[in-house]
Amino acid sequence: MSVHRPDQHIIGEAPAFLEMLEHVSRAAPLNKPVLVVGERGTGKELISSRLHFLSDRWEQNVVKVNCAALTESILESELFGHEAGAFTGAVKTHIGHFERADGGTMILDELATITLRMQEKILRVIEYGEIQRVGGSETLRVDVRIVGSTNSDLQALAASGQFRKDLLDRLAFDVVTIPPLRERLEDVMNLAHAFAVNMASELKHSYFPGFAPRAASALLKHDWPGNVRELKNTIERSVYRADDPERPISNIAFDPFDSPFKLASAPDTPGPALQQRRTPLLPADLTQRLADTEEDLLLAALDKARFNQRLAADLLSLSYHQFRGKLKKHGISGRPLQS
Repeated sequence: MSVHRPDQHIIGEAPAFLEMLEHVSRAAPLNKPVLVVGERGTGKELISSRLHFLSDRWEQNVVKVNCAALTESILESELFGHEAGAFTGAVKTHIGHFERADGGTMILDELATITLRMQEKILRVIEYGEIQRVGGSETLRVDVRIVGSTNSDLQALAASGQFRKDLLDRLAFDVVTIPPLRERLEDVMNLAHAFAVNMASELKHSYFPGFAPRAASALLKHDWPGNVRELKNTIERSVYRADDPERPISNIAFDPFDSPFKLASAPDTPGPALQQRRTPLLPADLTQRLADTEEDLLLAALDKARFNQRLAADLLSLSYHQFRGKLKKHGISGRPLQS
């Protein structure tokens, strides 16, 4: 269990991220269950807590439980409590998290890992506001708002019988979906700078000197499969490893395992598929082929940067003026097509 306080700032100005925050602001005042879904590392815990602190329950407890970290029996005891003598070792009555969160919010993280039997008990809390401690017969009433978070496809799990459809219907009164970092390209450098400043402070550096252009370009080109969590680890690692704390960061340590002495995979362990070079079809018009490739890259960069031309230029390691010149050369407007 953990009790959260609103002491962590949420950084983001990308349109998709701001739209999600607006969604949270609208959903927060309701006394209805909400699901927060998103890929690993996107910040589901922060958004779940934000739903509490923007609600009328903000002065009451917000209790978070990582459902994947506990066995079914322990999770049941932690959520609902138990009476003395309910099982071996239960020497005294234990107040469960639902009772502790009475009047406040319960955040159930890794919701998809809960067993069907436990799902049924949670459904009863949502529908009737009632719980029974393990080994007890007394029905207790609680007023708890449930916020569930997951990176799993609950609809697919419900369709396959691994998640109760009736529980999903109740939990999904509204669903907040957090965009992955690759869809928030505008936020990468702001987040990176914030993480770097914090790490420099932790290391007792007098200031953070910033990122060299080469490093900034590498950060923008990375796809960030681990999202904000991966970015944070990468930036902190890069600041810590920097040779001179007074010079801008030039090398980004994306992979902590990267080393000239990295252990080889076992012979029977499948590694990444080797990309085979395809023999180009000849004869070919080299000038036209290169022009087509350049145009494809320009369009791809514009698409990834959502037509922010300065970001698109960074993705191709070009200056803004070089990028504008190439757009003009290929007759590309640089603006999205109007539907």
